[in-house]
Amino acid sequence: MYYLFLFLAIVTEVLGSSLLKLSEGFTKIVPTSASLISFGFSFYFLSLALARLPLGIAYATWTGLGLILTNIIAILIYKENINLYTILGLILIIAGVLIINILGNASH
Repeated sequence: MYYLFLFLAIVTEVLGSSLLKLSEGFTKIVPTSASLISFGFSFYFLSLALARLPLGIAYATWTGLGLILTNIIAILIYKENINLYTILGLILIIAGVLIINILGNASH
């Protein structure tokens, strides 16, 4: 159940970040409001996930997957360019999130 909360936190964070682009510096009221509401839900769901999940693992997963999904949206929806360094960076982030999730509690 707590991983569901983490998943919802990630999805709403990605939505909020994507809407920030549409808000044009908080000059458009609808995307601005929707973005702030999305971020509110994201922090709410993250707080629920943290009731059971370790902070380091939950936060690494939230930020790492959020960053990757936001980049995918930037490429597919906003037609932003990607280069080899971006791909390499995303691969390293994925590797880091996997290592933290798989081995992060290995000492316990």
